[in-house]
Amino acid sequence: MRRLVYYVGTTLDGFTAGPGGEFDFFPQGEGDALAEYLGWTASHYPETVPTAFRGPLGVDAPNRRFDTVLMGLATYRVGLPSAPSPYAHLEQHVVSRSLPAAPHPDVHLAHDPVALVRELKARSGLDVWLCGGGALAGALLGEIDELVLKTYPVLAGAGVPVVAGTFSPTAFDVVEREQFANGVVVTRLERR
Repeated sequence: MRRLVYYVGTTLDGFTAGPGGEFDFFPQGEGDALAEYLGWTASHYPETVPTAFRGPLGVDAPNRRFDTVLMGLATYRVGLPSAPSPYAHLEQHVVSRSLPAAPHPDVHLAHDPVALVRELKARSGLDVWLCGGGALAGALLGEIDELVLKTYPVLAGAGVPVVAGTFSPTAFDVVEREQFANGVVVTRLERR
């Protein structure tokens, strides 16, 4: 059975973006440190690199982990208007209660995230990537099977939380952790 994997960048204090959705304050590093981190991303999760950046970054690997991406409207809008189909190499789903129709022919619109995820999990294929955002992760907390948290060495103080929802403690076990020269720590956790 396919799994729902929340693969997301976060600050030390648990925010995926600033109060206005900004994420340019996430320190990426430079030189060899940045190259090491980007190389790891390209080899372990190549499908998470947006289609427009795959060529310039030299990412031509096939999808390893995911063949489907699920995102909230705010996450989807980050790439607009330059990339209305940000992950053309994946089956793309946007969850929104306000959009009346799919924003692009390659993007599927859903209004009920739990029903969508259960339907996607029942299909055959690679895992489903929950790209963001925090409110969507909160709505899907009961469906998240795995977390891949890319923790950046920065405090934001406020912003979009990793998970925004009702109080619902959910235990996960750390199965892998890797630290990079640019200060990013990637932790993979599975639902207990």
